[in-house]
Amino acid sequence: MQLAFTEDELAFRDELRAFFRREIPAGIRRRNRHMHELSKHDYVTTQRILNAAGLAVPNWPVEWGGRDWSPVQHHIWHHELQLASVPEPLTFNANMIGPVLAEFGSPELKARFLPATANLDIWWCQGFSEPDAGSDLASLRTVAVRDGDDYVVNGQKTWTTAAQSADWMFCLVRTDPAAPKKQAGISMLLFPMDAPGVTVRPIELIDGGFEVNEVFLDNVRVPADQLVGQENHGWTYAKFLLGNERTGIAAVGQTKVRLALAKEYAAQTRLGAGTLLDDAAFAARIADLDNELLALELVQLRVAASSSGGAANPVSSILKLRGTELQQAVTELLVDIAGPAAVARAGRTDDWARRTIAGYLNYRKTSIYGGSNEVQRTIIASTILGL
Repeated sequence: MQLAFTEDELAFRDELRAFFRREIPAGIRRRNRHMHELSKHDYVTTQRILNAAGLAVPNWPVEWGGRDWSPVQHHIWHHELQLASVPEPLTFNANMIGPVLAEFGSPELKARFLPATANLDIWWCQGFSEPDAGSDLASLRTVAVRDGDDYVVNGQKTWTTAAQSADWMFCLVRTDPAAPKKQAGISMLLFPMDAPGVTVRPIELIDGGFEVNEVFLDNVRVPADQLVGQENHGWTYAKFLLGNERTGIAAVGQTKVRLALAKEYAAQTRLGAGTLLDDAAFAARIADLDNELLALELVQLRVAASSSGGAANPVSSILKLRGTELQQAVTELLVDIAGPAAVARAGRTDDWARRTIAGYLNYRKTSIYGGSNEVQRTIIASTILGL
């Protein structure tokens, strides 16, 4: 099949490339490229610039800010966004609750929430996992009981990413404890994080960061008109949402940027009479990663070029599996370049070296979320290899 871009696609790519570098503040892109922690203001600023140009939520229906692009154009948009080190539109908004509301929300919910979600006027978080319901999400025990015009919610969520920054939560709750199948009694509710009874407690991670949280829900009253779709149909919406979550996890463009950064740092690292880049073993390691990324990029383009009608392509499991493995390989490479400086105390080494260990630790999660890599291997074995 033809994998080269057409002239129109090349023009489309060049237009996006120029826009990202011209319109997105250089300071934000520089911080993102060098793996600095970005502020909420950085994300909001970026997404509003993108949204004003119709580039924040191209995967949504056109009437709500989406673009009538081909799958290849969507691929080019995402890839160039990453190559330019532009912070991606907040995934909770752009890839999770936004598409769910566009597909299943009432006209009132769409009008109320979709424009604000696209513009990041509302920062969403995801209330799914619980202490005893992570991999087995259908076992969740947070309960919502109808009381007049409200639902009263009690329970606990955990590993809630960015809850400390969020304005609203989309939350799975059990509305029918007596349902014959545990998946059948689940609903999805929307509520603000400053509602009475909502308590957020940060969880410190191994890298010292506070990316995730516990969220306690104590008699939280949620207006019934903030129910998504139909009561007890939340499992359908959750499956739809999780399918969207996996979009772009391969992050080939971002990994290419990280590898380029590794080459820059290696060129600054003295080794004998030369630099680390002059070491044959290290150079071979870089070359292997370059080749692996090129191969994965071609697979990604193949998937985009063969997509039609929104149907899932089982090859996307290869993208997720190998893409996250390469992300982890590059973060490990950066730690190796930094050497002992990666774990030195503040003030004793270059800042970039100390950031490498935090990046390495944080990226251990990529092979778990969006469907663990073990699950992806099973999908590949059954749907592609026919085993």
